[in-house]
Amino acid sequence: MTTSQRALLILADDHRDSLEKQLYQLTEPPTQEQSARIRADKMLVYEALVDATDRLPDGAQAGILVDEEYGTEVAELAQDSDGRINLSMPLEASGKDWFEFAYGDDWQRHAELFRTDHAKVLIRDNPSLPAVDRAGQAATLKRVSEWAASAGRQLIVELLVPAGDDDLKSVGGDPRRYDDELRPRLTLEVISYLQDNGADPALWKVEGMDRVEDAAAVADLARRDGRTADCIVLGRHSSREDLDHWLEVAAPLSGYVGFAIGRSIWWDPLADLLAGTIGPEVAKARITQAYLDYANDFMKARTRSVE
Repeated sequence: MTTSQRALLILADDHRDSLEKQLYQLTEPPTQEQSARIRADKMLVYEALVDATDRLPDGAQAGILVDEEYGTEVAELAQDSDGRINLSMPLEASGKDWFEFAYGDDWQRHAELFRTDHAKVLIRDNPSLPAVDRAGQAATLKRVSEWAASAGRQLIVELLVPAGDDDLKSVGGDPRRYDDELRPRLTLEVISYLQDNGADPALWKVEGMDRVEDAAAVADLARRDGRTADCIVLGRHSSREDLDHWLEVAAPLSGYVGFAIGRSIWWDPLADLLAGTIGPEVAKARITQAYLDYANDFMKARTRSVE
């Protein structure tokens, strides 16, 4: 990545299943009142992003990733922001182990309801998973890639590579050792597999890497055989310490053009707002500042030389 290329700094707010069950602690489908509260909180997150835009470092582009289910009003504002806010929206149903469309056979119509800058799909994969399920998911992703190309839409593939049982056993059940020792190689295997089966996104939204050489290998693979895909770093509700390190590793590398961080920015302020310990303005200010902190960290890191 050249420093002349604008960095895409996305505030991810397309969560649905985890939001309902973990933040709002719903055990049944939301009532009208509960849905209205979720929509209002998504609007508060968007307003926090808008408040941050004029304070972003030079060369940074603000973005929002939001769902149709709870974020229609947000999407309408973002698409009419005259390019001030980059708009991405998900195609997948939330909370599924394998990629399913949120709106079933009607997915294309929904995907084209808004003037999005990017459509996004979430893929969970690991080479140890059942071959038939992997092949089915890859075939569906190929359909989405073909649609994106024909419709002139930019596609983001958000890739999570969760540990399998044998993976965890091999590292003594330590998730951090899995992240450090196994996930980089498995991520490369999964990207290669999806590419070979027709995945052709504009952006790979990937988990952060602890080592520069691992992050660089992912970016290089994204551009294999003349492909032009870039990478952005996802948040995974990780700690500030981990995210700062992942951004510091990735930002200076060619092929990394930004991030998409969500829960690490807005979860705690919204939880405190729900608990009644803070008001909406305080929650919004905290979200704005947390987003700006990551934005400043990324933009500062991208000017460093790779050692």
